[in-house]
Amino acid sequence: MSLYSLQVVALFGIFLCVSDVESMRTLTNVAVNYGGSVTIPCLYDQQYKANPKFWCKGYHWATCSIVAYANTNGSTSVIDHPAHNMFTVDLNPVFESGSYWCAAEIGGPGIMDDSVYLYLTVSQNPDLSVRESRVRGEEGGSITVECLYSSAYQNENKQWCRFPGMSCNSVERTETSQNSAVVISDDGKRSFTVKMSGLKKSDAGWYWCSAGDLQVPVHISVGAEAPGLPSHRLQNNGSPSDYTILALCISSGILFVLMVVGAIVWRLQKKRTGISVTDKGCAKSLASSASEPEVTYTAVRLSHHPTGGEVSPVSCDDPVIYSSVTQ
Repeated sequence: MSLYSLQVVALFGIFLCVSDVESMRTLTNVAVNYGGSVTIPCLYDQQYKANPKFWCKGYHWATCSIVAYANTNGSTSVIDHPAHNMFTVDLNPVFESGSYWCAAEIGGPGIMDDSVYLYLTVSQNPDLSVRESRVRGEEGGSITVECLYSSAYQNENKQWCRFPGMSCNSVERTETSQNSAVVISDDGKRSFTVKMSGLKKSDAGWYWCSAGDLQVPVHISVGAEAPGLPSHRLQNNGSPSDYTILALCISSGILFVLMVVGAIVWRLQKKRTGISVTDKGCAKSLASSASEPEVTYTAVRLSHHPTGGEVSPVSCDDPVIYSSVTQ
């Protein structure tokens, strides 16, 4: 075989290998808040639905170290969603920037695994972020996603893109492939908003905000939250102040009831204490009289008589006439 033939065969083999790795898709440069979390969607070709999926760390594919396989226990959660030809990698928390790979294990002599490279840019104040990474809306309704960017990216191109077609909308009114209206507006004050109205079930899935070379993934649910996804705080149509006012009203009501009950108990206790003191005074007076020497008391009568059939108790203050006999 001539040298030329060998070159053709080699180039053909390289072409086959390269063609095998083109099906895997994901983001390229994901911005993450230091100590925060992020979920990376990795899309693969239909033919690799049954192949093992894994998450690999390292700049070079040949030397990267496998962090976790899909659907196995470990600190990094990798979940395969074969119905959507996709697997997700949930990273929480994230503390350092680095190079990673989404991959599907193919195996076989001379056959490369299906893989794609991405980079995580981690910082205390990322140049791109979102208010909510998971947003849920109702069919026929609308949702709003707010993407925040730093002053360094104010003049960069802003986009709202979707998996798996990788179609993007810029800051203008456009239509999605499902005919749901999408409005993207940039206020020029470090945030741009994406409003999707007339939602359909087919609008559910993975999207991302982008500013310049940075990207942040966002998951949209229409109706019930998609199963198998990490739970995140969702948008709420209620105002936080409404809940604050309600809590204050409930707390005030409980405090008022406690004050009323406390006042009643205090008054009863005070009344009971007064009666006790009066009884003790009477007892002391009688005891003092009894202790006097050489006095005999007889025929004790009240100066007034109770009326009716009731007999009123004798008070210490009632006038009493004592008749005494001395020996």
